[in-house]
Amino acid sequence: MLTRLTYRLNTSLERWLPEQRLFLKSGSQTRFIRIRPLTQIALLTGSVAVIGWTIVASSIAMMDGVSTGSGKVAAARQQALFETRLNALSADRDLRAEEAARAQDRFSLALAEVSQMQERLLKSEDQRREMETGIEVIQNTLRRTIDERDEARAEVDRVTLAMAGQTGGDNADAGETLEMVTEALNATARQRDDLAEAALVAKAETERVIQEKTALEARNDVIFSQLEDAVSVSMEPLDKMFAAAGLNTNDLLRQVRRGYSGQGGPLAPVSLSTMSGAAFPEESRANAILEGLDRMNMYRLAAAKAPLAMPVTDRFRYSSGFGYRRDPKGAGRRMHSGIDMAAPIGTPILVTGDGVVTQAGWANGYGRMITVRHDFGIETRYAHLSKIDVSVGDRVSRGDHIGDMGSSGRSTGSHLHYEVRIGGEFVNPMTFIKAAKDVF
Repeated sequence: MLTRLTYRLNTSLERWLPEQRLFLKSGSQTRFIRIRPLTQIALLTGSVAVIGWTIVASSIAMMDGVSTGSGKVAAARQQALFETRLNALSADRDLRAEEAARAQDRFSLALAEVSQMQERLLKSEDQRREMETGIEVIQNTLRRTIDERDEARAEVDRVTLAMAGQTGGDNADAGETLEMVTEALNATARQRDDLAEAALVAKAETERVIQEKTALEARNDVIFSQLEDAVSVSMEPLDKMFAAAGLNTNDLLRQVRRGYSGQGGPLAPVSLSTMSGAAFPEESRANAILEGLDRMNMYRLAAAKAPLAMPVTDRFRYSSGFGYRRDPKGAGRRMHSGIDMAAPIGTPILVTGDGVVTQAGWANGYGRMITVRHDFGIETRYAHLSKIDVSVGDRVSRGDHIGDMGSSGRSTGSHLHYEVRIGGEFVNPMTFIKAAKDVF
């Protein structure tokens, strides 16, 4: 049955695929092989399948190669962009530092101006008091002179009445007495007029001093306003920086003041003591500005001590961030308490702030690790190192080389695991890194 079906199919297909014969000659014999239509179809189908598979495989290989090349180009582009961004951030940080230095110079000049204003205010206040005292003396003298004049006139009237009841000889004596009294009255009048003129001059001088004082107060008000605005603008980014780093600014400043409790110098409070004990408005404003400058100085000291720098300055890439992630060793979803920075083995690791080394050795899971204790309850950790260059108890300063990057401990490749802890609780190190970039 199968043979008859095959025969019929071959007969039907011979119109399009005639039977072919393949002759084989060996020695004195010649043989041939029949290639029927079904066999031809099978051979054609196999050839097409082989050719199609070859084309598909070549396409897949070509696409894979193109994809690999594109990935490398994209990675190189990303790396170039990252390097450009780092350079821009570094330049911006240098610019911020330069602006901070210029601002400090401007504040020094402003403090000198405030000191000069204080001297001018004290001088004008002394002149005003002297003028008031002089005017009061002149007025008292004028009152006394007027009283004496009135008494003299009353005495003249009395003498005149007495003369009217006397005789001729007595009249001569009375005339002499009257002449003497008249001369005394004229002298008293001249003295009164002189004192009145002096009082007018003193009044004009007092008005001039008051006008000068008013102009000085207006000029001082403009200077104080500019200083207050400058302090406010300079303080805002510092407040935001430490708040973004997760630090309580009031506690931070109290700790800095405990370590730097000295007073005096250009930031000493202004004191313009008066008899009544009441403070001048300029004194209150100047003290408010000096308090702001003192707060900025405390912030500067805190920024110098806090870990606000990069632990890796060579070329690197962020390989893992802070927070929950899938464990690279296959242990499920776990909390990652720091950030990972990947670079070749031996890349220098720098301490991010001044402090004391409290641990320098092998730690379970962390491999070779360095722990540094900073001020304000802050602690930084540098793990998976290949080499440690410090010992426990060493004092280190920001930027010191403390070790080399490696892959020790529970690690899948060369990288630095960087942690920041405040009061024993780990926080995102990127808040410190970004906070420093926003200001410095």
